[in-house]
Amino acid sequence: MSWSDYSFENLLNEARRRTNCYRASWRGIILIGPPGSGKGSQAPKLKDEYCVCHISTGDALRAAVAQGTELGKKAKSIMDKGELVPDELVNGIVGEAIDSPKCAKGFILDGYPRTVPQAQAVGYCVKKNKKNKKHYKSMIKKKSSIFKKLEKMLKEKKKLVSDVVELNVPDSILEERITGRRIHKASGRTYHVKFSPPKQSNKDDVNLFIYLFVTGEPLIQRADDTAEVLKPRLNEYHKHAEPVLAFYKQNGLVRTVNADDKFDVVWGRIKTQITSHK
Repeated sequence: MSWSDYSFENLLNEARRRTNCYRASWRGIILIGPPGSGKGSQAPKLKDEYCVCHISTGDALRAAVAQGTELGKKAKSIMDKGELVPDELVNGIVGEAIDSPKCAKGFILDGYPRTVPQAQAVGYCVKKNKKNKKHYKSMIKKKSSIFKKLEKMLKEKKKLVSDVVELNVPDSILEERITGRRIHKASGRTYHVKFSPPKQSNKDDVNLFIYLFVTGEPLIQRADDTAEVLKPRLNEYHKHAEPVLAFYKQNGLVRTVNADDKFDVVWGRIKTQITSHK
């Protein structure tokens, strides 16, 4: 493809996007929401808007294993046994991802933190008020060397959490969202057969100018995107998310967004919440 293949409007939008990225200030965003709340759809918009990297725990783990990093090797030996990767290893792998060049302007953490100890690993890097100062100092002494390494790296490089965006959708609404969700496996792009369908039925589409290619590959429905699986998943989400949100609320970082609406409306609410807390 050559530049002549793109419209003047697309070229102008891309020039504007690159200028905004050059000027962008740091943003450390944590995206929290139940299955079907729209995290997978909104994350790419946040990524492009704030010129940050998008990190999901699963992707970070797979990348570390594929690259054969020290932490990746440890995680692989655990996963090969069918065991869950412990918090301290997940913290370290996420820390490595955040420290990569693609995260120079900031990050979006999707699916992390899922537990309070994980939140503490990243949460220590926010501005600490006087009320919590003694608590932080006492807690960090109890943490592992990997935890301390992550905390030290984020603090020294000023890679702080700036916003915890909570996408709020009533459980009763989520079944239709979940069962209609379709995913492009290679990229993680998310569609919905009703609310945000692809241009061609059951096929991936993407902005040509930004990504410079069209896959046209088939979309899939995840095995756990069914009504039968949804209820226990929601129970598990609430069990872990509520304490994590409480942890960040004490620092005034949570931006709760009503996500029970059209994609563009929800996106507008997210931008308003983040902009109003600069």
